[in-house]
Amino acid sequence: MLGVTQRTLYRFIDEARIPAYRLGRVIRLKADDVELFIESSRVEPGSLKHLYPDPPKNTDNA
Repeated sequence: MLGVTQRTLYRFIDEARIPAYRLGRVIRLKADDVELFIESSRVEPGSLKHLYPDPPKNTDNA
């Protein structure tokens, strides 16, 4: 559902970014907690501009 590796999910849990529950040897997540995590990770439009370069400027004066 999150589209991340198991290792990344364990890191999110360990960093308290998403709550988890240990039931014996099994770790479980509540669906509502997963939905809240996804919603809190929403990317605002225009906030990723630093990830792609500006188009090259045309220096040809011809």
